[in-house]
Amino acid sequence: MVELKNEQLTIRVAELGAELQSVKDNEGREYMWQAGEQWPRHSPILFPLVCSVNDNTYVVDGKEYHLPRHGFARDKEFTLVSQTQEKVTFALHESEETLKVYPYHFNLAVTYRLEANKVHVIWHVENTDTREIHFQIGGHPAFNMPSGKLEGMIKLDNEEPMDALKSYADGSHDMVDVPLEADMGILDVNNNFFRNDSVKIHNCQTHRAMLMDTNGEPAITVDYKTPVCAFWSPFDKQAPFVCIEPWYGIGDPRGFKGEFKDKPLMNHLLPGASFMSRYTITIGA
Repeated sequence: MVELKNEQLTIRVAELGAELQSVKDNEGREYMWQAGEQWPRHSPILFPLVCSVNDNTYVVDGKEYHLPRHGFARDKEFTLVSQTQEKVTFALHESEETLKVYPYHFNLAVTYRLEANKVHVIWHVENTDTREIHFQIGGHPAFNMPSGKLEGMIKLDNEEPMDALKSYADGSHDMVDVPLEADMGILDVNNNFFRNDSVKIHNCQTHRAMLMDTNGEPAITVDYKTPVCAFWSPFDKQAPFVCIEPWYGIGDPRGFKGEFKDKPLMNHLLPGASFMSRYTITIGA
């Protein structure tokens, strides 16, 4: 476990999955879900897959491969590459084990950087293969509800009517838009909101989500530039957290049987090319 600290925040990151496991303010208040019976994770990195492929099976050049939901990065030991007082970088690359389930050579670097009351989460994917590679990547940070229970609200940066993907209780979805349950960009976070698993807003309709406290002030703000942002808490478990998930990718729609490269919201890198993006967690106003 690596710890970074400044005058406002202390964060802890595990080498397993390069997972951000704790964000505390200078008063010791914890903002990240600390795992538990309702969900055993904190903030897994989703790579090379976001959500699921149908039957955990996908096709590359006519050959079938198998990957579990959200890919394998979250369960792999990353290597600590560098560390300073304000920044730490971890890396993962292909192995004999990963090549059996994902037939590409790659470097994945994940950096966490502290800046005042902000945590910048930076992803860098490099194609070290001799052919084009295809991948998805996303974040899955779980934040404690300010009220201590699954009741509250999230304010988005878009007050216009928005759409979400049509989702089902089994976690699947169709690439069909349905009206988002929001009033002037306000999401009412409660158990019923997650009756169809995660709520997925796509088409870059939003780039900021603020989890509000009981006084209507932002307790946690997540800024992102991803084409999808999903919101999730396990239905009927009354877990006192909500995940705000920036995604470059989406799971297989119901009935999809095409090649991996042709999945919706797939990312492509030519040999030697790289991809970089970030999202930012801000604690307080």
